[in-house]
Amino acid sequence: MRIGVITFPGSLDERDAQRAIRFADAEPVALWHGEHDLKSVDAIVLPGGFSYGDYLRAGAIASVSPIMAEVIDAANKGMPVLGICNGFQMLTEAHLLPGGLIRNDHGTFVRRDQRLRVENAATAWTGEFDFADEIVIPLKNGEGGFIASEDELDRLEGEGRVVFRYLDVNPNGSLRDIAGVTNERGNVVGLMPHPEHAIEPGFGPDTDAAMRSGVDGLRFFTSAIQALQAV
Repeated sequence: MRIGVITFPGSLDERDAQRAIRFADAEPVALWHGEHDLKSVDAIVLPGGFSYGDYLRAGAIASVSPIMAEVIDAANKGMPVLGICNGFQMLTEAHLLPGGLIRNDHGTFVRRDQRLRVENAATAWTGEFDFADEIVIPLKNGEGGFIASEDELDRLEGEGRVVFRYLDVNPNGSLRDIAGVTNERGNVVGLMPHPEHAIEPGFGPDTDAAMRSGVDGLRFFTSAIQALQAV
């Protein structure tokens, strides 16, 4: 399986996402925001960092980069697409996902190992989880507050499109503790925490078993591979 990782000016975590894909036994493919070529990939990751134009609104200008026209088309045809942090912001700006992301309610950047509850284990990126699984992956953002109208929030809840919810603490003021959502089809998922930073023992979050032993993030990438193989 070939999974593309798009680099935008200011991306920070594209190499980490590529490494996570290798750990999941797939082939990472580097893609550039200024091109229209998806290089025949089977899935796409929009990584975290800071895309150009974030000073206007996070992800707003990046969402209309040349390659995003191809991402939108591929997503609408069913290709699995994962947006992490800044990538999540781009997906909402591109209207592939509902809602939006605003500055953290406390006004400061936050970095922490964050507990999440899996609310939807039936997407292309969560198939190897079970409903109500509790996982820990790193979080780092300054504009991570998920917002939507009350009607939209009710619709997302009713349709099972909330994928992850914050546990213990809401780190950024996201409405209804929402940490990640999916589209109607379940092939596009966005979340603020970073699964690519929890894929290898010795480098992930602390667990009860040992320091830095958390690898919950790896299942995001193996889930996508399983979903592609099942087609």
